[in-house]
Amino acid sequence: MSEKRRDNKGRILRTGESQRKDGRYAYKYIDAFGKQQFVYSWKLVATDKTPAGKRELPALRDKIKEISRDLEDGIDTIGKKMTVCQLYAKQNGLRKNVKHGTKKGRDYLMGLLQDDPFGMKSIDAVKQSDAKEWAIRMSEKGFAFQTISNFKRSLKAAFYTAIEDDCIRKNPFNFALDTVIEDDRERKAALTPKQEENLLAFMGQDAVYKKYRDEVIILLGTGLRISEFCGLTTALDFKNRQINVDHQLLRDADIGYYIETPKTKNGIRQIPMNEEVYQALKRVLKNRGNAAPFSVEGYKNFLFLKNDGMPKVSANYDSMLKGLVKKYNKQNKEQLPNITPHILRHTFCTRLANAGMNPKALQYIMGHANITMTLNYYAHATYDSAKAEMERLAA
Repeated sequence: MSEKRRDNKGRILRTGESQRKDGRYAYKYIDAFGKQQFVYSWKLVATDKTPAGKRELPALRDKIKEISRDLEDGIDTIGKKMTVCQLYAKQNGLRKNVKHGTKKGRDYLMGLLQDDPFGMKSIDAVKQSDAKEWAIRMSEKGFAFQTISNFKRSLKAAFYTAIEDDCIRKNPFNFALDTVIEDDRERKAALTPKQEENLLAFMGQDAVYKKYRDEVIILLGTGLRISEFCGLTTALDFKNRQINVDHQLLRDADIGYYIETPKTKNGIRQIPMNEEVYQALKRVLKNRGNAAPFSVEGYKNFLFLKNDGMPKVSANYDSMLKGLVKKYNKQNKEQLPNITPHILRHTFCTRLANAGMNPKALQYIMGHANITMTLNYYAHATYDSAKAEMERLAA
């Protein structure tokens, strides 16, 4: 019988275990992919002392127990050691063809992860408490709840991929964010019919904001996303009284103006012009100033222009509406809430839903990817609308 191998303390070493000349222990094993791997430690068992000046690591036999469990469960013992940053990069690499805004968002989140200790942790070491502490740090840095929620959704998807790839067992981001930080989001409230009426009446008589009235009428009458609205050109289909939506115009500080397809495939659609929208578009076209010699990716003759003849973008309307509400509220006792281009879209959808429009037709007009968005996010029923619907059904 061959003599069993022993360490420098006379202890018998098990199969796969060895000790190097410098005293460090090693364990050789075959991973789930049939490749030979090694792990090391300065300690054979937990009660051993780490040599002075050496990094404290789990004992070799504790590592072996973890490896054995991973191998039994088919866990990738190498993949689980990738960092959170590496995992996020791998997740992003699985879907390369994304919109410019999505890529910028990915780069921004990657920068945050690289600047935080969380990003350097190996994914198998990330506990749910680590993910929660990261969310709290983001909140303390001033990020809004919705922004952190978006970050969390991206990281949860990345860790889900790691589970599917047999790198880890649990998803540390599987928790409700509002149990960790306060949900400070303001509920998106549509304008009431009275508020809408007052707003347009005020714009009709105000010397500064009168020129923007038709643009607000069109936004309230079409539910267009503001980037789709800004992308409209003078090639309008007045004959069929419809607005053809197949692109959006955006502007970035780094690359300037650029064109993208609508937010989802469902965003490619035709929106009917009601009489108010039809007349407003006619007036806009008639009063349109001189356009600068400008085109982007084959699109030109944009409908809504700034004073310099260049196309307007979302930021122009954010600023205009902010100033409009501020001036209105200074002159009127009944105050208007904060209004953004999205609130105008929100108002359009809510008004049609409360009027009883078929949900699938409303989904089409809004360009939503799924009916849940139409029903649960935009369409807010009121007591009056619910009462009217019950009376209609009972008739």
